[in-house]
Amino acid sequence: MDTPRETKKVVVCGGGVIGVCTAYFLAKKGAAVTLVEISAVACAASGKAGGFLALDWCDGGPLSALARASFNLHRSLAQELDGPNSYGYRALTTVSLTISESHNPPTSSTSTGDSVVPPWVDGPVRNTRTIGNTETTAQVHPQLFTRTLLSNAIEKYGVEVVIGKLERVTFEGGRVKSAVLEDGRVINADAVVLALGPWSGKFEALSSLFRVYGLKAHSIILEPKEPEAITPHALFLSYYPAQGGKPLDPEVYPRPTGEVYLCGMSAVAEVPEDPEEITANPESISVLKRVAKTVSSRLGEGEAELKAEQACFLPCTDDDLPVIGKLPAVSGYYVATGHSCWGILNGPATGAAMAELILDGESTIVDINRFSPYRFVGRRRNC
Repeated sequence: MDTPRETKKVVVCGGGVIGVCTAYFLAKKGAAVTLVEISAVACAASGKAGGFLALDWCDGGPLSALARASFNLHRSLAQELDGPNSYGYRALTTVSLTISESHNPPTSSTSTGDSVVPPWVDGPVRNTRTIGNTETTAQVHPQLFTRTLLSNAIEKYGVEVVIGKLERVTFEGGRVKSAVLEDGRVINADAVVLALGPWSGKFEALSSLFRVYGLKAHSIILEPKEPEAITPHALFLSYYPAQGGKPLDPEVYPRPTGEVYLCGMSAVAEVPEDPEEITANPESISVLKRVAKTVSSRLGEGEAELKAEQACFLPCTDDDLPVIGKLPAVSGYYVATGHSCWGILNGPATGAAMAELILDGESTIVDINRFSPYRFVGRRRNC
């Protein structure tokens, strides 16, 4: 007879989409999971992102298998958790287009034969092209997705959530022993996962190996007077400001909740200690408001209510790849961070792969060796 496997105690640090997905799949596989979050679940990028999902946009690169596996996992999770109703999961048509806020827009508008400009887009657009269909692109409301997944992990699989700040990880005999919080609480553990987004670099075990930096991205959320007029089309823009210069690349995502999310205006910036301290730059918000009214009269002032203006930090690495796997030199210490703009998309497959790695010794859902922290060993770290 097979002897039952001893329940492994795992502490997952970080309540964003990567940490929550990791906690969910670990608990589903039988681990005893404690999730540690400094503020509130999905309070940072996982609550303020666009929630756009793409099956094949990473094809031809190292993220291809991860993205495809995760896109399909999103689809199955939506069936399991009633995603369309609980967190706004739906398939989308995705369109790229060029638009100018100049008072003298181009006189001709061109589009490919398979592309239709959504009826609510009444600005001076040209060069429209369909770049995703309902088989290859979709969306979730990222905050609702993350919190729905965690609620299920708590109710079905017994995940415990602790609000507190991780201070350090302790070791004994070359193995993880516990996670110690700033207030002195000690959580004994067989394994610890650092899934702290751009805050991951605050820990020497990571910062001595590689750099995680924050890309500050801005967004606004609008509620049009007639939300039923806004069809499910995601827009990727080449946007030319009136004053000239290089085009901007904002994105527009209508949501089934009736809101419309616009994002863009990204730049590298210093990440504050507390995610609650993140504030938006007024100039960036002003540009996004201009984008909204230029794209559609339904999104202009007086026609749509401004529900939020916000910013978040996307976790990035110097080689533009996430870091997923076991940390060198000690047993039971893991990391999952650096997903940049694809965190919401790649959360499920990352979490499932981490659960397999920690509990079974290897990931079978997708090969994550390319993302291992070991790739940085012996390499000079960029400052």
